[in-house]
Amino acid sequence: MSEVMTPMSFEQLVEWVLQEKKKRGTVFGQHHAYRADGTHNRTMFGRTLETPIGPAAGPHTQMTQNIVAAYYAGSRFFELKTVQIMDGEELAACINRPCIKADDEGYNCEWSTELTVPQAMEEYIKAWFLLKVIAKEFGLGDMNGFQFNVSVGYDLAGIQSPKVDTFLNSMKHAEDTEIFKHCKAYLLEHADWFEHVTTEDIEQIPPEICNSVTLSTLHGCPPQEIERIAMYLLTEKGFHTFVKCNPTLLGYEFARKTMDEMGYDYIQFGDFHFKDDLQYEDAVPMLTRLMNTAKERNLEFGVKITNTFPVDVKQNELPSEEMYMSGKSLYPLSISLAAKLAKEFDGRLRISYSGGADYYNIERIVDAGIWPVTVATTLLKPGGYQRLTQMAKLLDKENAPFEKVDAESAGKLAEEAVKDPHHVKAMKPLPSRKMKKEVPLMDCFVAPCKEGCPIHQDITTYLQLVGEEKYEEAMEVITEKNPLPFITGTICAHNCMSKCTRNFYETPVHIREMKLKAAENGYEALLEKLPVPAVTKAGKAAVIGGGPAGMAAAYFLRKGGMEVTLFEAKESLGGVVRHVIPPFRISEDAIEKDAEILRKMQVDIHCNTKLESLEELKKQGYTKIVLAVGAPVQGSLKLESGMPKNALEFLAEFKQTDGKVSLGKHVVVIGGGNTAMDTARAAKRNAGVEHVYLIYRRTRRYMPADEEELVMALEDGVEFKELLSPVKLENGQLFCKVMQLSDYDVSGRRGVTETGETVWVPADTVIAAVGEKVPTDWYQANGLAVSEKGRLYVDEKTLKTSDDNVYAAGDGLYGPATVVEAIRDGRKVAEAIAGEVLACDFDKLAEEEKVYAKRGVLKEEQKETKEAGRCLGCSTICENCVEVCPNRANIAIQVPGMEKHQIIHVDYLCNECGNCKSFCPYSSAPYLDKFTLFETEADMENSKNQGFAVLDQETRRCKVRFFGKTFIWEPEKPAALPDGLGRMIETVCRDYSYLIR
Repeated sequence: MSEVMTPMSFEQLVEWVLQEKKKRGTVFGQHHAYRADGTHNRTMFGRTLETPIGPAAGPHTQMTQNIVAAYYAGSRFFELKTVQIMDGEELAACINRPCIKADDEGYNCEWSTELTVPQAMEEYIKAWFLLKVIAKEFGLGDMNGFQFNVSVGYDLAGIQSPKVDTFLNSMKHAEDTEIFKHCKAYLLEHADWFEHVTTEDIEQIPPEICNSVTLSTLHGCPPQEIERIAMYLLTEKGFHTFVKCNPTLLGYEFARKTMDEMGYDYIQFGDFHFKDDLQYEDAVPMLTRLMNTAKERNLEFGVKITNTFPVDVKQNELPSEEMYMSGKSLYPLSISLAAKLAKEFDGRLRISYSGGADYYNIERIVDAGIWPVTVATTLLKPGGYQRLTQMAKLLDKENAPFEKVDAESAGKLAEEAVKDPHHVKAMKPLPSRKMKKEVPLMDCFVAPCKEGCPIHQDITTYLQLVGEEKYEEAMEVITEKNPLPFITGTICAHNCMSKCTRNFYETPVHIREMKLKAAENGYEALLEKLPVPAVTKAGKAAVIGGGPAGMAAAYFLRKGGMEVTLFEAKESLGGVVRHVIPPFRISEDAIEKDAEILRKMQVDIHCNTKLESLEELKKQGYTKIVLAVGAPVQGSLKLESGMPKNALEFLAEFKQTDGKVSLGKHVVVIGGGNTAMDTARAAKRNAGVEHVYLIYRRTRRYMPADEEELVMALEDGVEFKELLSPVKLENGQLFCKVMQLSDYDVSGRRGVTETGETVWVPADTVIAAVGEKVPTDWYQANGLAVSEKGRLYVDEKTLKTSDDNVYAAGDGLYGPATVVEAIRDGRKVAEAIAGEVLACDFDKLAEEEKVYAKRGVLKEEQKETKEAGRCLGCSTICENCVEVCPNRANIAIQVPGMEKHQIIHVDYLCNECGNCKSFCPYSSAPYLDKFTLFETEADMENSKNQGFAVLDQETRRCKVRFFGKTFIWEPEKPAALPDGLGRMIETVCRDYSYLIR
């Protein structure tokens, strides 16, 4: 069953590596190899090290295939997963599943290797042989250019136990172990399989696998015990030794203050571990003694930063009470500890580093003399092991032998870490990256940006075209589904960007800007050739409201062959976008260009026309009516005294007066949404205003406004007054209750409670941005049925109201929404009226080679159209689940006759860590929901996954579970299995035989 990994035999591993490389040019799914030429070698522990980076002791160094994948991608230093006296089933039973969550900062609740200690030894020795031979066979570097470092814990008695002692002795001298003999004999027997590896090379593979160890101890381990273990490893076992040190050495106050200032105030931890763990004043003399002992024995000694940083589970992150933090949030603590120790020992104490190292900081860490550097969290994100290639290449430069850590450089790294945008937490929780769809068994590759867009814009296609500077073609793709390219290219809420896979790399592709780039450069050509649709449909349509929903409905109705008249009460089209949203957000010219598209489509536009009666329109011959009247009823906030000004009323006045509304010096804006941010920013620009205070009853982290809206408000000088609840306005002062965040509820959200304190905030004017309402009275006056909440009853598929000839779209349905949702509604209504689909998809597949070239490569925002080149082409290649699986349990296979790759989940390689669930764009977990290859029928019985077990590889006879039914499947014989799944099974048996055991 899935949660129990089963090691592969050496024979299977060799066959897998050689066949995959020969047939597909990859090794365990890695498309790009790092090749060391020997010019940048370092020396450590008396051995060569081609580059000073690799995977940390953890999920990437537990299995042979993990280590091989890491080496191929660029690792040369391997801190092997920790072993201890508790192992195998006993240890696995203590691990809650899923045990990894790494979608932003990382968390885990896993322990040491889940294998038995003898199994772990075998995995590491198999990896030792495989790395030696592929180094030469594939031209990756010198056969002796990498190093293994064992990690052991957690107390001296356990380390001295026969089981762990045998492990240590075998890793130091493996020649007498059965697995060493077997691997060597197997390679010699099959030496003819290799083109570049000779029998002499195999014979010379040394049995001295490891001469260094990293000591990992449990939290609360007494300093005397830590010192006894380290002394034992140095004096009795003769290992070069690192001792893992925890950021708890920095003290609770420092850690809490750092986390709070960097936006990680929601990460909860008490002072227990800080008091119970090794204390700094005990650590310094202990480390001094160990350094002296190592020097006497001509051994190298140092510290490994970091061990773990325990925090509380508060938002159901993982199924445990405590978890261990890693990644971007751990970096400022880890590097601060490194800097402190470097200064304390004047650089003489060697520091091996882990704790948030990644592409953006690893070069400076190494340049400070802190190496080797091991990574984990960054490898758990899309790109996976392939991220190592970019880091390894970054370190391909001249280097000197280690002399000492540069304490000054380390100190600068620590100072910069707390301000580094790669490590500072966003002001708001990340939006969900997932689509509300279950992952299909076949053809699951999808562009999450397109799925996240309410109108399903063909984003990857037009990004390709923008990148090629084919703006006219890009505009054709955009306007197929979106008649407002300038408005959406300027102020769209861009839900597409929140779904972009690049969020897991660094920042999303700036899709909205690329759309605007296409509009600015392709508009004239598009307008010139825009066809005027003939009137092919009977009757004529009236659209009431010239905002985005009405403009979209009119556009698509004309596209569908209807005669259309658009009625707008104000003097120009654009609705809230034109008449309310401040000019610093969007220009009149941009709105007018979108309006011109409607004119070119020959929509009959009547401005300054306010309609009150639908019956009058029907009498004028309009057979279909679309209501796009918005949400014009002003929301209100009741105070005990004083009357706030309405936000939309103010914004309209601000626009009309060119920012000369009479507000006074002190303005208070109440609210936390996007409209509140617009209001506050406009007020800040208003003549005579000196201070704008934005009041919200929770903290900014819980404001509904988009992150970028918050940032822009802060940049404009808006002063946030968080945790305040307004009560009354008197004598130019707003009286507020002071609130505090309460504990997390079951949903992971924090409530608020009163503290009993109160404050007065200067307020010449108070503006309330508390939402607007739909025109219920107007609907009822025209005989339309509404709900108890005053909203129109509509058919969700067609948006038809209780009147068969009247439809509704936009904000008038449920209240204020986004422009792109209004466009969605406009098209939905038009298609219902026209009786046909009015837009087609442009699914232009990207070139696979170009897509794979981008995978695992971190790249910040680019200038101009080069930004489009950051698109990862997810609709062509996704493979997030493949890349983020440390154990290679998700495999992308090429099935003849299928355009896209297919994903197979390999049960025996999975321990249900759950990492693939975090990054699958669907609301699914690939390790549970993808078609699964089982090793045995028994494994299949112990799982609920849909999948198959191969009963006879030659005849391809399999036992299959599909949609709850289990049956025997054979090629060419009828069975309750779709053809595509049958071809997947045949392909695995024929072309991926190395997966079958």
